[in-house]
Amino acid sequence: MRQWHSGDGWHIDVRGSPPPQPLVAILKLVRSIRDDTPIIVHHDRDPVMLYPQVAEAGWEAQRVEAPGDEFRLVLRRCP
Repeated sequence: MRQWHSGDGWHIDVRGSPPPQPLVAILKLVRSIRDDTPIIVHHDRDPVMLYPQVAEAGWEAQRVEAPGDEFRLVLRRCP
């Protein structure tokens, strides 16, 4: 698992991590962000269990194009 910050927001790459590690790491990052910086999630599958939990935290998830078989989401704080 890797995390880094770039011009488009925080990135978290959870590919290859066994459940529940991706969910736990993504939620920990969501809870640590205090501003409107988006989070880009690099995953190897659709994290279905993540959606209700980020919504409960006041965030929304949107799938975006990604190379290969990567499943990529952008998480944004709800207005």
